[in-house]
Amino acid sequence: MNVSETIYSIEFQDMTRDNLDSFLKKVSFHYDVPSIHVAGTNGKSIISSMLSNIYRSSGRKVGLFISSNYKRDICEMIQINGLPISNSELEAYYNENQKLFKKYELSPFDIITFIALSYFQKENVDVAIIECGMGGEYDSTNIFIPILSIITNVSLEHTEYLGVSLSEIALHKAGIIKNNIPTLIGEISGDALDVIVDVAKRKGSKITRIVETHNVNYTENGISFDYKTYRNLEISNLGNINVKNACLAIDAIDLLMENLPVDENALKDGLKDKLPKGKFEVIQGDPMFIIDGAHNPDAINKLRNDVELLGLEKEVFVIFATFKDKNITSMLPEIGLLGKVYLTTFNNKRARDGFEYFLFLNEYEYNSDYKAIIESIKVEHPDSAIVIAGSNVFASIVSDEYNK
Repeated sequence: MNVSETIYSIEFQDMTRDNLDSFLKKVSFHYDVPSIHVAGTNGKSIISSMLSNIYRSSGRKVGLFISSNYKRDICEMIQINGLPISNSELEAYYNENQKLFKKYELSPFDIITFIALSYFQKENVDVAIIECGMGGEYDSTNIFIPILSIITNVSLEHTEYLGVSLSEIALHKAGIIKNNIPTLIGEISGDALDVIVDVAKRKGSKITRIVETHNVNYTENGISFDYKTYRNLEISNLGNINVKNACLAIDAIDLLMENLPVDENALKDGLKDKLPKGKFEVIQGDPMFIIDGAHNPDAINKLRNDVELLGLEKEVFVIFATFKDKNITSMLPEIGLLGKVYLTTFNNKRARDGFEYFLFLNEYEYNSDYKAIIESIKVEHPDSAIVIAGSNVFASIVSDEYNK
Protein backbone atom coordinates (compact mmCIF):
# COMPACT_ATOMS: atom_id res chain seq x y z
CA MET A 1 0.00 0.00 0.00
CA ASN A 2 1.52 3.38 -1.04
CA VAL A 3 1.18 6.53 1.06
CA SER A 4 -1.86 7.84 -0.84
CA GLU A 5 -3.71 4.56 -0.28
CA THR A 6 -2.66 4.64 3.38
CA ILE A 7 -4.07 8.15 3.86
CA TYR A 8 -7.29 7.38 2.01
CA SER A 9 -7.84 4.23 4.09
CA ILE A 10 -7.91 6.13 7.39
CA GLU A 11 -11.27 5.90 9.15
CA PHE A 12 -12.60 8.99 10.92
CA GLN A 13 -15.67 9.63 13.04
CA ASP A 14 -16.98 13.13 12.38
CA MET A 15 -16.58 16.35 10.41
CA THR A 16 -15.67 18.65 13.33
CA ARG A 17 -12.49 20.68 13.58
CA ASP A 18 -11.68 19.77 17.20
CA ASN A 19 -9.12 17.06 16.44
CA LEU A 20 -7.33 19.11 13.81
CA ASP A 21 -7.20 22.19 16.04
CA SER A 22 -5.72 20.14 18.89
CA PHE A 23 -3.13 18.64 16.55
CA LEU A 24 -2.13 22.06 15.17
CA LYS A 25 -1.64 23.35 18.69
CA LYS A 26 0.49 20.33 19.56
CA VAL A 27 2.84 20.81 16.59
CA SER A 28 2.91 24.63 16.96
CA PHE A 29 1.62 25.06 13.42
CA HIS A 30 2.97 28.18 11.71
CA TYR A 31 1.96 29.42 8.28
CA ASP A 32 2.74 32.87 6.91
CA VAL A 33 2.69 32.32 3.14
CA PRO A 34 0.63 35.06 1.39
CA SER A 35 -2.42 33.00 0.44
CA ILE A 36 -5.78 33.39 -1.27
CA HIS A 37 -8.61 31.30 0.20
CA VAL A 38 -11.33 30.17 -2.23
CA ALA A 39 -14.74 28.82 -1.15
CA GLY A 40 -18.05 28.35 -2.97
CA THR A 41 -20.36 25.72 -4.38
CA ASN A 42 -18.93 25.68 -7.90
CA GLY A 43 -15.95 27.09 -9.78
CA LYS A 44 -13.39 26.95 -6.96
CA SER A 45 -10.81 24.84 -8.76
CA ILE A 46 -11.18 26.81 -12.02
CA ILE A 47 -10.61 30.16 -10.32
CA SER A 48 -7.78 28.74 -8.22
CA SER A 49 -6.07 27.34 -11.33
CA MET A 50 -6.53 30.60 -13.24
CA LEU A 51 -4.93 32.55 -10.39
CA SER A 52 -2.06 30.08 -10.23
CA ASN A 53 -1.51 30.35 -13.99
CA ILE A 54 -1.52 34.16 -13.91
CA TYR A 55 0.92 34.46 -11.02
CA ARG A 56 3.17 31.85 -12.62
CA SER A 57 3.11 33.89 -15.85
CA SER A 58 4.29 36.89 -13.83
CA GLY A 59 7.36 34.92 -12.74
CA ARG A 60 6.33 33.98 -9.22
CA LYS A 61 6.70 30.71 -7.35
CA VAL A 62 3.08 29.63 -6.77
CA GLY A 63 1.55 27.00 -4.52
CA LEU A 64 -1.81 25.52 -5.48
CA PHE A 65 -4.06 23.28 -3.39
CA ILE A 66 -6.96 21.79 -5.39
CA SER A 67 -9.41 20.05 -3.07
CA SER A 68 -11.63 18.85 -5.93
CA ASN A 69 -9.02 16.18 -6.73
CA TYR A 70 -9.74 14.61 -3.33
CA LYS A 71 -10.27 10.85 -3.63
CA ARG A 72 -8.43 10.81 -6.96
CA ASP A 73 -4.79 11.82 -6.67
CA ILE A 74 -3.25 13.39 -3.58
CA CYS A 75 -0.11 14.47 -5.42
CA GLU A 76 -2.16 16.40 -8.00
CA MET A 77 -3.92 18.22 -5.16
CA ILE A 78 -0.64 19.79 -4.01
CA GLN A 79 1.32 21.68 -6.67
CA ILE A 80 4.08 24.26 -6.97
CA ASN A 81 4.33 26.01 -10.34
CA GLY A 82 2.12 23.34 -11.88
CA LEU A 83 4.25 20.42 -10.69
CA PRO A 84 2.61 17.98 -8.25
CA ILE A 85 4.36 17.07 -5.03
CA SER A 86 6.31 13.83 -5.57
CA ASN A 87 5.29 10.57 -3.94
CA SER A 88 8.56 10.53 -2.00
CA GLU A 89 7.99 14.04 -0.66
CA LEU A 90 4.40 13.20 0.25
CA GLU A 91 5.56 10.10 2.07
CA ALA A 92 8.25 12.05 3.96
CA TYR A 93 5.73 14.63 5.21
CA TYR A 94 3.31 11.87 6.20
CA ASN A 95 5.93 9.80 8.03
CA GLU A 96 7.18 12.82 9.96
CA ASN A 97 3.87 13.16 11.82
CA GLN A 98 2.26 9.75 11.29
CA LYS A 99 2.01 8.91 15.00
CA LEU A 100 0.42 12.26 15.82
CA PHE A 101 -2.01 11.97 12.89
CA LYS A 102 -3.19 8.71 14.42
CA LYS A 103 -3.18 9.96 18.01
CA TYR A 104 -5.39 12.94 17.16
CA GLU A 105 -7.57 10.87 14.78
CA LEU A 106 -7.22 13.26 11.86
CA SER A 107 -9.29 12.68 8.75
CA PRO A 108 -7.60 12.08 5.39
CA PHE A 109 -8.47 15.62 4.29
CA ASP A 110 -7.06 17.07 7.53
CA ILE A 111 -3.78 15.29 6.85
CA ILE A 112 -3.61 16.30 3.19
CA THR A 113 -4.33 19.95 4.02
CA PHE A 114 -1.67 20.04 6.73
CA ILE A 115 0.89 18.49 4.37
CA ALA A 116 0.01 20.97 1.60
CA LEU A 117 0.42 24.06 3.76
CA SER A 118 3.58 22.69 5.38
CA TYR A 119 5.02 22.02 1.92
CA PHE A 120 4.26 25.54 0.69
CA GLN A 121 5.76 27.02 3.85
CA LYS A 122 8.95 24.96 3.59
CA GLU A 123 9.37 25.65 -0.12
CA ASN A 124 8.92 29.39 0.50
CA VAL A 125 6.42 30.02 -2.29
CA ASP A 126 5.64 33.65 -3.16
CA VAL A 127 1.87 33.12 -3.06
CA ALA A 128 -0.47 30.17 -2.59
CA ILE A 129 -4.06 29.59 -3.67
CA ILE A 130 -5.97 27.32 -1.29
CA GLU A 131 -9.30 25.76 -2.32
CA CYS A 132 -11.78 24.89 0.43
CA GLY A 133 -12.96 21.32 0.64
CA MET A 134 -16.51 21.74 1.96
CA GLY A 135 -18.25 24.78 3.40
CA GLY A 136 -15.69 27.09 4.92
CA GLU A 137 -15.96 27.82 8.63
CA TYR A 138 -15.15 24.29 9.81
CA ASP A 139 -13.23 23.21 6.73
CA SER A 140 -9.76 21.78 7.26
CA THR A 141 -8.28 24.55 5.10
CA ASN A 142 -9.61 27.32 7.35
CA ILE A 143 -6.47 27.42 9.48
CA PHE A 144 -4.66 30.53 8.22
CA ILE A 145 -5.21 34.25 7.66
CA PRO A 146 -5.47 34.89 3.91
CA ILE A 147 -4.63 38.03 1.98
CA LEU A 148 -7.97 37.67 0.15
CA SER A 149 -11.09 35.54 0.67
CA ILE A 150 -13.12 34.52 -2.39
CA ILE A 151 -16.64 33.05 -2.32
CA THR A 152 -17.60 32.03 -5.84
CA ASN A 153 -21.30 31.29 -5.38
CA VAL A 154 -23.77 29.58 -3.06
CA SER A 155 -26.21 26.81 -3.93
CA LEU A 156 -27.54 23.72 -2.20
CA GLU A 157 -24.83 21.11 -1.54
CA HIS A 158 -23.74 18.83 1.32
CA THR A 159 -27.01 19.61 3.07
CA GLU A 160 -26.40 16.89 5.66
CA TYR A 161 -23.41 18.91 6.91
CA LEU A 162 -23.99 22.53 5.88
CA GLY A 163 -27.75 22.99 6.32
CA VAL A 164 -30.83 22.79 4.14
CA SER A 165 -31.20 26.47 3.22
CA LEU A 166 -29.04 28.81 1.15
CA SER A 167 -28.63 31.13 4.14
CA GLU A 168 -27.31 28.29 6.31
CA ILE A 169 -24.86 27.20 3.62
CA ALA A 170 -23.80 30.82 3.02
CA LEU A 171 -23.03 31.20 6.73
CA HIS A 172 -20.66 28.22 6.56
CA LYS A 173 -18.90 29.61 3.49
CA ALA A 174 -18.68 33.06 5.08
CA GLY A 175 -16.54 31.42 7.76
CA ILE A 176 -13.46 32.09 5.59
CA ILE A 177 -14.04 35.86 5.89
CA LYS A 178 -11.41 37.31 8.23
CA ASN A 179 -11.13 40.55 10.19
CA ASN A 180 -10.09 43.45 7.96
CA ILE A 181 -9.20 41.12 5.05
CA PRO A 182 -10.96 41.91 1.73
CA THR A 183 -13.59 39.53 0.36
CA LEU A 184 -14.43 38.95 -3.30
CA ILE A 185 -17.75 37.33 -4.23
CA GLY A 186 -19.28 36.03 -7.43
CA GLU A 187 -22.92 35.98 -8.51
CA ILE A 188 -24.59 35.64 -5.11
CA SER A 189 -28.02 37.12 -4.30
CA GLY A 190 -30.98 36.95 -1.94
CA ASP A 191 -30.65 35.51 1.55
CA ALA A 192 -27.18 34.10 0.81
CA LEU A 193 -25.88 37.56 -0.11
CA ASP A 194 -27.46 39.11 2.99
CA VAL A 195 -25.69 36.58 5.23
CA ILE A 196 -22.29 37.14 3.61
CA VAL A 197 -22.63 40.94 3.69
CA ASP A 198 -23.61 40.80 7.37
CA VAL A 199 -20.59 38.66 8.28
CA ALA A 200 -18.27 40.90 6.27
CA LYS A 201 -19.58 44.05 7.97
CA ARG A 202 -19.09 42.56 11.43
CA LYS A 203 -15.51 41.63 10.54
CA GLY A 204 -14.60 44.88 8.81
CA SER A 205 -14.06 43.09 5.50
CA LYS A 206 -14.63 45.12 2.34
CA ILE A 207 -16.66 43.23 -0.27
CA THR A 208 -16.00 43.43 -4.01
CA ARG A 209 -18.42 41.96 -6.57
CA ILE A 210 -17.85 41.12 -10.23
CA VAL A 211 -19.37 43.34 -12.91
CA GLU A 212 -20.64 42.63 -16.41
CA THR A 213 -18.51 41.33 -19.27
CA HIS A 214 -18.70 42.66 -22.81
CA ASN A 215 -18.06 41.44 -26.37
CA VAL A 216 -18.13 37.74 -25.47
CA ASN A 217 -17.25 35.69 -28.58
CA TYR A 218 -16.74 31.98 -29.13
CA THR A 219 -13.60 31.33 -31.16
CA GLU A 220 -11.78 28.27 -32.47
CA ASN A 221 -9.43 28.43 -29.48
CA GLY A 222 -11.96 29.18 -26.73
CA ILE A 223 -13.74 32.40 -25.75
CA SER A 224 -12.68 36.03 -26.06
CA PHE A 225 -14.22 38.86 -24.02
CA ASP A 226 -13.70 42.30 -22.50
CA TYR A 227 -13.83 42.98 -18.77
CA LYS A 228 -13.52 46.34 -17.06
CA THR A 229 -10.52 48.07 -18.68
CA TYR A 230 -9.12 44.85 -20.16
CA ARG A 231 -9.72 44.14 -23.85
CA ASN A 232 -9.44 40.97 -25.95
CA LEU A 233 -9.05 38.57 -23.04
CA GLU A 234 -9.08 34.89 -23.96
CA ILE A 235 -9.67 31.62 -22.12
CA SER A 236 -8.93 28.22 -23.59
CA ASN A 237 -12.00 26.37 -22.30
CA LEU A 238 -15.50 26.95 -23.64
CA GLY A 239 -18.48 27.53 -21.37
CA ASN A 240 -19.89 30.88 -20.30
CA ILE A 241 -19.40 29.90 -16.67
CA ASN A 242 -15.66 29.91 -17.28
CA VAL A 243 -15.91 33.54 -18.39
CA LYS A 244 -17.53 34.40 -15.06
CA ASN A 245 -14.78 32.51 -13.26
CA ALA A 246 -12.13 34.40 -15.23
CA CYS A 247 -13.70 37.69 -14.17
CA LEU A 248 -13.41 36.68 -10.52
CA ALA A 249 -9.77 35.78 -11.07
CA ILE A 250 -9.12 39.16 -12.71
CA ASP A 251 -10.79 41.00 -9.83
CA ALA A 252 -8.62 39.05 -7.39
CA ILE A 253 -5.47 40.07 -9.28
CA ASP A 254 -6.59 43.72 -9.28
CA LEU A 255 -7.39 43.71 -5.56
CA LEU A 256 -3.90 42.42 -4.75
CA MET A 257 -2.06 44.43 -7.39
CA GLU A 258 -0.25 46.67 -4.88
CA ASN A 259 1.59 43.80 -3.17
CA LEU A 260 1.53 41.26 -6.00
CA PRO A 261 1.79 43.31 -9.21
CA VAL A 262 0.95 41.59 -12.49
CA ASP A 263 1.31 43.25 -15.89
CA GLU A 264 -1.43 42.89 -18.46
CA ASN A 265 0.53 40.55 -20.72
CA ALA A 266 1.12 38.11 -17.85
CA LEU A 267 -2.56 38.25 -16.96
CA LYS A 268 -3.61 37.50 -20.52
CA ASP A 269 -1.06 34.70 -20.90
CA GLY A 270 -2.17 33.13 -17.61
CA LEU A 271 -5.84 33.20 -18.57
CA LYS A 272 -5.08 31.36 -21.82
CA ASP A 273 -3.31 28.51 -20.02
CA LYS A 274 -5.07 25.17 -19.72
CA LEU A 275 -7.60 24.67 -16.97
CA PRO A 276 -7.99 21.48 -14.91
CA LYS A 277 -9.33 18.45 -16.74
CA GLY A 278 -13.07 18.11 -17.00
CA LYS A 279 -14.01 21.80 -16.71
CA PHE A 280 -16.25 22.15 -19.77
CA GLU A 281 -13.55 20.45 -21.76
CA VAL A 282 -14.47 20.02 -25.44
CA ILE A 283 -12.73 17.29 -27.41
CA GLN A 284 -13.40 17.44 -31.12
CA GLY A 285 -13.89 14.13 -32.88
CA ASP A 286 -16.42 11.51 -33.95
CA PRO A 287 -18.19 11.75 -31.63
CA MET A 288 -17.44 15.05 -29.89
CA PHE A 289 -16.88 14.94 -26.12
CA ILE A 290 -17.98 17.64 -23.69
CA ILE A 291 -16.53 16.72 -20.30
CA ASP A 292 -17.59 18.58 -17.17
CA GLY A 293 -17.45 17.70 -13.49
CA ALA A 294 -20.86 19.25 -12.70
CA HIS A 295 -22.10 17.38 -9.63
CA ASN A 296 -24.88 19.47 -8.07
CA PRO A 297 -28.12 20.99 -9.42
CA ASP A 298 -26.72 24.49 -9.94
CA ALA A 299 -23.67 23.21 -11.85
CA ILE A 300 -25.82 20.87 -13.96
CA ASN A 301 -28.07 23.81 -14.88
CA LYS A 302 -25.08 25.90 -15.97
CA LEU A 303 -23.63 22.95 -17.91
CA ARG A 304 -26.89 22.46 -19.81
CA ASN A 305 -27.08 26.17 -20.65
CA ASP A 306 -23.48 26.20 -21.87
CA VAL A 307 -24.00 23.13 -24.06
CA GLU A 308 -27.06 24.77 -25.59
CA LEU A 309 -25.07 27.97 -26.24
CA LEU A 310 -22.73 25.96 -28.44
CA GLY A 311 -25.61 25.55 -30.88
CA LEU A 312 -24.69 21.97 -31.71
CA GLU A 313 -26.48 20.49 -34.69
CA LYS A 314 -25.82 17.03 -33.30
CA GLU A 315 -27.66 14.39 -31.39
CA VAL A 316 -26.55 14.56 -27.74
CA PHE A 317 -26.02 11.64 -25.36
CA VAL A 318 -25.29 12.08 -21.65
CA ILE A 319 -23.17 9.64 -19.65
CA PHE A 320 -23.75 10.36 -15.98
CA ALA A 321 -21.88 9.01 -12.95
CA THR A 322 -21.80 10.48 -9.47
CA PHE A 323 -21.15 9.83 -5.79
CA LYS A 324 -23.68 8.23 -3.47
CA ASP A 325 -24.36 11.42 -1.51
CA LYS A 326 -25.33 13.60 -4.48
CA ASN A 327 -28.87 14.84 -5.20
CA ILE A 328 -29.60 13.09 -8.47
CA THR A 329 -33.37 13.65 -8.17
CA SER A 330 -32.82 17.25 -9.23
CA MET A 331 -29.89 16.70 -11.56
CA LEU A 332 -31.16 13.94 -13.84
CA PRO A 333 -34.29 15.70 -15.22
CA GLU A 334 -32.19 18.82 -15.91
CA ILE A 335 -29.35 17.09 -17.73
CA GLY A 336 -31.90 14.89 -19.52
CA LEU A 337 -33.12 17.96 -21.41
CA LEU A 338 -29.97 17.68 -23.53
CA GLY A 339 -30.56 14.12 -24.76
CA LYS A 340 -30.69 10.48 -23.77
CA VAL A 341 -29.07 9.80 -20.38
CA TYR A 342 -27.06 6.69 -19.56
CA LEU A 343 -26.31 6.01 -15.91
CA THR A 344 -23.00 4.39 -15.04
CA THR A 345 -20.33 4.08 -12.35
CA PHE A 346 -16.54 4.23 -11.99
CA ASN A 347 -13.80 2.81 -9.84
CA ASN A 348 -14.26 4.64 -6.54
CA LYS A 349 -15.78 3.33 -3.32
CA ARG A 350 -17.96 6.46 -3.06
CA ALA A 351 -19.35 6.06 -6.59
CA ARG A 352 -23.05 5.29 -6.98
CA ASP A 353 -23.65 1.91 -8.61
CA GLY A 354 -26.69 0.15 -10.06
CA PHE A 355 -28.19 -0.57 -6.65
CA GLU A 356 -28.06 3.10 -5.62
CA TYR A 357 -29.74 4.04 -8.91
CA PHE A 358 -32.59 1.53 -8.51
CA LEU A 359 -35.32 4.19 -8.15
CA PHE A 360 -34.39 5.63 -11.55
CA LEU A 361 -33.86 2.50 -13.63
CA ASN A 362 -37.35 2.55 -15.13
CA GLU A 363 -36.57 5.92 -16.71
CA TYR A 364 -32.83 5.71 -17.42
CA GLU A 365 -30.65 2.95 -18.81
CA TYR A 366 -27.81 1.72 -16.57
CA ASN A 367 -24.56 0.09 -17.64
CA SER A 368 -21.69 -0.31 -15.17
CA ASP A 369 -19.16 -0.17 -18.05
CA TYR A 370 -19.03 3.46 -19.23
CA LYS A 371 -16.46 2.55 -21.88
CA ALA A 372 -18.94 0.14 -23.43
CA ILE A 373 -21.52 2.93 -23.60
CA ILE A 374 -19.01 5.25 -25.28
CA GLU A 375 -17.90 2.62 -27.79
CA SER A 376 -21.51 1.83 -28.66
CA ILE A 377 -22.26 5.50 -29.32
CA LYS A 378 -19.08 5.84 -31.39
CA VAL A 379 -20.20 2.98 -33.65
CA GLU A 380 -23.92 3.79 -33.90
CA HIS A 381 -23.83 7.62 -33.69
CA PRO A 382 -20.37 8.84 -34.78
CA ASP A 383 -21.64 12.34 -35.61
CA SER A 384 -23.10 12.90 -32.14
CA ALA A 385 -21.90 14.66 -28.98
CA ILE A 386 -21.29 12.87 -25.68
CA VAL A 387 -21.68 14.89 -22.49
CA ILE A 388 -19.85 13.47 -19.47
CA ALA A 389 -21.14 14.78 -16.12
CA GLY A 390 -21.92 14.02 -12.47
CA SER A 391 -18.51 13.99 -10.77
CA ASN A 392 -15.18 15.81 -10.93
CA VAL A 393 -13.42 12.49 -10.44
CA PHE A 394 -15.38 10.74 -13.19
CA ALA A 395 -14.81 13.68 -15.56
CA SER A 396 -11.06 13.59 -14.91
CA ILE A 397 -10.91 9.84 -15.52
CA VAL A 398 -12.73 10.11 -18.85
CA SER A 399 -10.57 13.07 -19.85
CA ASP A 400 -7.41 11.06 -19.15
CA GLU A 401 -8.68 8.19 -21.27
CA TYR A 402 -10.12 10.06 -24.28
CA ASN A 403 -8.08 13.27 -24.53
CA LYS A 404 -4.68 11.91 -25.55
